[in-house]
Amino acid sequence: MVTRLGTSTELVIDPFAPPPEPSPVDSRRRQRRMLLLFGGSAGAVAFVGVFVLLVVVFGGAGSPFRRPAALPDTRPPLARLCPPPSVAASPGPGQPSAAPTGPRTTDPDAGISYRRYGDPWIAWKDVWTAGTLQVAYKVGQHFVTEVYPNGTYHASILSASVPATVNDAVAIDLACTGRQVAADVRAEYYPQPNRMELMRDEQTELGGRPAWVTKFRLHFTEPGLKADSELVAVALIDVGRPDAAILYVSIPDTHPQFDWVVDDVLASVRTN
Repeated sequence: MVTRLGTSTELVIDPFAPPPEPSPVDSRRRQRRMLLLFGGSAGAVAFVGVFVLLVVVFGGAGSPFRRPAALPDTRPPLARLCPPPSVAASPGPGQPSAAPTGPRTTDPDAGISYRRYGDPWIAWKDVWTAGTLQVAYKVGQHFVTEVYPNGTYHASILSASVPATVNDAVAIDLACTGRQVAADVRAEYYPQPNRMELMRDEQTELGGRPAWVTKFRLHFTEPGLKADSELVAVALIDVGRPDAAILYVSIPDTHPQFDWVVDDVLASVRTN
């Protein structure tokens, strides 16, 4: 009801009358509100979709962007310690001389042979495996130099092969591999602590093949053992395949009359 001064008028609305036509301004406002409503809904849906996609891509097990888990290193111990050089060392101009005459010890697994000696040397029929490199010495000669509370002590000439590269690679870092093998022998086959008197540590050729020779006298002490030093040579020989050959020679100081064998057997090495 609208009240005017001195008069009274009732405002009567017909419930069946059609609604008034909206003005052009009201139509534009209504359209703008509808566009904003639909646009906001579409944006929200798109945001949720992108969020879910990112979760799947970056968090899923098969995500191409996820850093793959580190695979276990299955390379042989020596190949892990001494990766092959980027450029293979040349065998050099040396040629193998004629095979020495006389009896020979042949190691088909290592791919080498070397001089065999008479009494007191006898054939090696055991397997020594120890150390980080797990080299299995199972061919050669030895004799017992003394018996002591912890067992027997030996002079030895032993050979073995050791995986030095991976797959079909044949390039060997002679310096690294040769020194690792010598360090393994020193750590595993002698009383600790010990002292090394280095005599030779160099690249050379044995039987016309590249080799690394480490020669030393090792000083040590063990209760009940007469020997307190030993002349040792360890040769690593590149025989042109993934496995390198090893020749290990040891003469305790209780038997110095056999020291000459160290250099003699190295000089007698030939590849099979």
